[in-house]
Amino acid sequence: MTGTDEAEAAATAADESLYVLTAMLLTPAQFPSVLGDDYPEACAALGLGPYAQGYGLVLGQDGAGARWTVVIDDVSLVAVAIASWDCGMEYELSPDERTVVAALPGWPLELAISAPDVPAPHDPEPQAEDRSPLTPPDTTQWGPAQRRLGADEIASQWAAWREQLGDDAFAPAPREAATSGERENAGAVSGEPEPTGSASAEPEHSHTGAEMAGVRRVLAELRGYLDSAPPVGRVRSAFAPGGARTLRADGPGWSLVARTDDIAFVLLDDCPCEVHPVGRGAELTALLEALEAMAVRPS
Repeated sequence: MTGTDEAEAAATAADESLYVLTAMLLTPAQFPSVLGDDYPEACAALGLGPYAQGYGLVLGQDGAGARWTVVIDDVSLVAVAIASWDCGMEYELSPDERTVVAALPGWPLELAISAPDVPAPHDPEPQAEDRSPLTPPDTTQWGPAQRRLGADEIASQWAAWREQLGDDAFAPAPREAATSGERENAGAVSGEPEPTGSASAEPEHSHTGAEMAGVRRVLAELRGYLDSAPPVGRVRSAFAPGGARTLRADGPGWSLVARTDDIAFVLLDDCPCEVHPVGRGAELTALLEALEAMAVRPS
């Protein structure tokens, strides 16, 4: 791992006075998808190399209230902290300065909390040769970052999205149903899958050829991943109830969320704020099983 003397000095200074607010993992199997479609792309967004063991990201404020994202190479420390917080336990995350890789101004995600007894969160004063502060994506716009955040929301709120659809709300996967006519190939749920929003969309049964072509393209590209492995992190697998797995896959202009025992949802850059369900059938089932076999999993 590399870093300039200035970055190392900034990292040490930030670490000494950082009020930790939250933390997240940046590993091949778990990374903030707002940063990219795969692990190398997410690392590049922070100016990091795709270190195989990954990183921990610690988000906090310094004594002046400035936002900092501190990158450390002690992944286990961050993983334990996250697991403790998820269980409602207190855990003081205090990275050793020897583990600090970089201290980056700003936060990549919006936080609803702030440190007590310090000024309100703000970007630090720019220094010579500093990089621009990290900033959360604009949720009033639609693009790759918002599309990936929407997919994250569906993955975390699967039951809420799934219960909006009856078994007859859509047809099987596009390639399987091609001979039945394009209008039966895919459904569409119109709504705004924002990361902090609720699932309130209703199924819509009027679809355009462009939308269906987009879904077919996504499934074709996913089949291509089986023949030619994509960059690490493009296909990730996580726990789901009942022995199933939740699959997250991304590619140029699209994201997919699926349960290995159920259906899939597709989001497209070309269809702002729309979610397209793909019905379960023999072909989708086989595709999801094959993707699960190649997906990276949390260790």
